[in-house]
Amino acid sequence: MADQPTFKSSAFYRDPMAALRWLEAAFGFETTTLVTEPNGRVGYSEMSFHGGQVSINSEFTGDIIGGVRMVSPLELDGRCTQFIRVHIPEGIDEHYKRARAAGARITQEPQDQFYGERTYRALDLEGHVWNFAQPIAQPTIIEMEAATGLKLTSSLPEKTDG
Repeated sequence: MADQPTFKSSAFYRDPMAALRWLEAAFGFETTTLVTEPNGRVGYSEMSFHGGQVSINSEFTGDIIGGVRMVSPLELDGRCTQFIRVHIPEGIDEHYKRARAAGARITQEPQDQFYGERTYRALDLEGHVWNFAQPIAQPTIIEMEAATGLKLTSSLPEKTDG
C-alpha cells in the first residue's frame, strides 16, 4: 500500500456507474477498482489520473459515518461541499476541449493565474466541481503579492487575545 496517496477524495452520485463512464470519457480518468453489490449497485470504486486517485460512490447513509447522509449535489439543489482540484502536467487546453465535447459544464474557461498555473473549472453530470490546473510559471511570493495586493505566507499568524 506504499503507492497510496495520503489523501483521497470521495464524490457521491445518484448514478455512480454513469459517473464512472462519464469521468472516463470527459476527463480521461481510469477506473482502477469497482466493487458492485449483488443487485448491481456500486458499493465502492476508485479512479486514477496522473498518479492521483478519487473514489466515486453511491449516495448512502450509514452507521460508519455517524448517520450522515452522503449525497450528490443534485440532492442539494446544486450546492457542493467540496472542490476537487486536479493537477495536469501538460495539455490543459486539449483536456478542456475534451471535457467540453463530452458535455462538461464549463464554469471558467482556461486562463492563466497569478500563482503560475493555467486553470479551468467544470461541473460534471451531477454538479460536482472539478478544477484542473497546469503549471506554467514559478512566480515569487513578492511577484504574486504585487500582482494581487494580497499577503501570502506559509504559516498561521501568532494567536492574539480577542
